[in-house]
Amino acid sequence: MQTRTLGSLTVSALGLGCMGMSEFYGPGDEQESLATIGLALDRGCTFLDTADMYGPFTNEQLVGRAIAGRRDEVVLATKFGNEREPDGTRLGINGRPEYVRAACDASLSRLGVDVIDLYYQHRVDPDTPVEDTWGAMAELVQAGKVRHLGISEAAPATIRTAHAVHPVTALQTEWSLWSRDPEDELLPLVRELGIGFVPYSPLGRGFLTGQFRTPEDIPEDDFRRHNPRFQGENFTRNLQLVDRVKSLADEKDCTPAQLALAWLLAQGDDVAPIPGTKKRSRLEENLGALDVTLSADDLARLDELAPVGATAGDRYPDMSSIGR
Repeated sequence: MQTRTLGSLTVSALGLGCMGMSEFYGPGDEQESLATIGLALDRGCTFLDTADMYGPFTNEQLVGRAIAGRRDEVVLATKFGNEREPDGTRLGINGRPEYVRAACDASLSRLGVDVIDLYYQHRVDPDTPVEDTWGAMAELVQAGKVRHLGISEAAPATIRTAHAVHPVTALQTEWSLWSRDPEDELLPLVRELGIGFVPYSPLGRGFLTGQFRTPEDIPEDDFRRHNPRFQGENFTRNLQLVDRVKSLADEKDCTPAQLALAWLLAQGDDVAPIPGTKKRSRLEENLGALDVTLSADDLARLDELAPVGATAGDRYPDMSSIGR
């Protein structure tokens, strides 16, 4: 397995996003999910990503069971900030110092570990100064409960402020061939500061794989049904982008998913995508991206096939918590 460097943290070049094993993408299969995580570790895909709000709480428990007895093999990332009740009720975004401390202790317990390798602020609380949130996060590092700190979907000014309190190891933000906005401001900023980039949803929430040809292909209980990019005219327009990417994938004798991941991997040694899946077959397909080599001409063609701003629709139904 190739490796990447996020700040001072070394991770596998491809990670595994575990969210969909517990929520949002239809029903899960616990045994298949456990087997998928086990296979990922066997293959050297050891950068695992979860969060307390996934489930809620149950995804951390699942990951904890999967890594029991294999903790030393794993670079374990989780997040706090999207506060939820056990029944799933959303309470809002919480960055208060007392909550940071309580959330970390709860995650450690659910994961069954003594320390979290990478602890993210999942979303920025507009009612709590980021200096206060990051002061509490820095205390967790000093206490030995957390090794590295990260932030997700934050604005450039917020990232600078957090980094001044304690070094930011990684920025996690959606980035893919159909979400290229980070390339304008965020990517230059994190490289200036020496922060790694962890793209989530690197396959466009599965859209770039080509598995969806009509909105009706999305299961009723799948949250993508409510995503603007998967609806109406946006869906039709975005499907054209997928078909253009597939044309190059066919030429490269790889799948569209492998091409999309190879494109991200070619963006730099400080980039470590975390494609999510709950199936071993998809994991194997994703890992095949490591064998896809893209030339300068290939990258230039992808810039033409999937340029910045080509995707129709917002990334979320409510974008108010993004880029704070």
